[in-house]
Amino acid sequence: MNARRHVNRHIRRLTLGALLLSLSGWAQALDAQPFSAQALSQAQREGRAVALHFHADWCPVCGAQQRALKGLDLKNLTLLTVDYDRAIDLKRQHRVRAQSTLLVFKGDKETARLVGDTEADVLRKALQSAL
Repeated sequence: MNARRHVNRHIRRLTLGALLLSLSGWAQALDAQPFSAQALSQAQREGRAVALHFHADWCPVCGAQQRALKGLDLKNLTLLTVDYDRAIDLKRQHRVRAQSTLLVFKGDKETARLVGDTEADVLRKALQSAL
């Protein structure tokens, strides 16, 4: 009987572990990656939803945005993180004047622009504008 309880407890732990692992995958459903011109160009050519997050490591608002964005469950959108301090030409091209700027596109059409917003619901609504 003692062996049976041990096996049942082990099965419950494995089941719980599998459940937690699957839930952690849901939290990471947003496809986030470092910016590359190739990734942006390909997403725009294919008419897919893509967002640019102009981020600076030294910016606390950018950090808050990044944490909020990681918690979003949006599967059909690619989030490209742009290094605000290095992407001079890209900032000029898109008229970005501040770090913590989020640009959202459906193909090459801009559907939303936020600056400094950190609330998950506001960020989600902006990202959903391209879906």
